[in-house]
Amino acid sequence: MTSSELWTRATAERYDTEEAEASSPAALGPALDFLAGLAGDGRALEFAIGTGRVGIPLRERGVPVVGIELSEHMAAVLRRKVDEETLPVTIGDMATTVVPGRFTLVYLVYNTITNLLTQDEQVECFRNAARHLEPGGRFVIELGVPPLRLLPPGQVAVPFDVSERHLGFDTFDLVEQALVSHHFTLEDGRYRRDDSRHRYAWPAELDLMARLAGLEPERRVADWDGTPFTQDSTKHVSVWRKPPA
Repeated sequence: MTSSELWTRATAERYDTEEAEASSPAALGPALDFLAGLAGDGRALEFAIGTGRVGIPLRERGVPVVGIELSEHMAAVLRRKVDEETLPVTIGDMATTVVPGRFTLVYLVYNTITNLLTQDEQVECFRNAARHLEPGGRFVIELGVPPLRLLPPGQVAVPFDVSERHLGFDTFDLVEQALVSHHFTLEDGRYRRDDSRHRYAWPAELDLMARLAGLEPERRVADWDGTPFTQDSTKHVSVWRKPPA
């Protein structure tokens, strides 16, 4: 067990409904194109595969996908959609769990590396990716850029969603490089509160983690469409390559 918080049964059961917009073909299409192109004729390993939001449609595109998932409840939802032979999933953490074989692509999307709450564990995640890659294979991470430019002196909270049914904001501990995401979701006339802890990391910090794992930076863009990454980008998709043997 790593420092990642374990997703509960209740959270797993409502995950697909709450992420329906992010799971639509229009939203997922660019990510699937990007990942399938990197996988080529090889296999892909998804760290923190969850309910299969990305892994299942990538498998349907012909890319053999294997998953690692910490939450048995999330994996159980995935298993209702696809059988073990079609998409194998190992229960374990993404920093240390090892699955058989080698892969042309290992990927970790949707800010999930921040679920590892220590820098050491995030470094181990990179090492675990490198451990599973074939020479020449790629590790891909999708991650938001910490929005600290929005914090005036003395302020510790940044809103990220203010809508009719959901209020969301992050609070920051700048010393510990930590944040807590707070969600207030309207259900049956009452608000349900959910909080999750994360360790944010900068793009340059990830590049150093990759170097420690023996990976080389190959590409960084602002989104799955390949928009150039700039100082104003709110997220990035980064690719590191394992050098040829």
